[in-house]
Amino acid sequence: QVQLVESGGGLVQAGGSLRLSCAASGRTFSSNSMGWFRQAPGKEREFVAFISRSGAMTIYADSVKGRFTISRDNAKNTVNLQMNSLKPEDTAVYYCAASHVVGATHRPDDYNYWGQGTQVTVSS
Repeated sequence: QVQLVESGGGLVQAGGSLRLSCAASGRTFSSNSMGWFRQAPGKEREFVAFISRSGAMTIYADSVKGRFTISRDNAKNTVNLQMNSLKPEDTAVYYCAASHVVGATHRPDDYNYWGQGTQVTVSS
């Protein structure tokens, strides 16, 4: 069992930056791939970024590539999402999630554990 708690959301102006963190409980953190997803009002949950168990592989949605960076610290059981050059269309609730799937995946159904989400609002 893995419990996930996100933090770091807030209100920021367009062009600004935020750093989201996700703290995981449990001794199996390093055996899970991790992902960040987001959901805007009236829209489906969408993939943002993926990081493999070791951190060696990362994948990003095209909409955030070059602006967002995902990282993890297995010693501290944390995964982070550095978000730069934020745009109003990045406004959403952001969720971190853990997956047992071996290999990269962007499908929400492949993730076994989810955090409660943190709100990110980007004003124009």
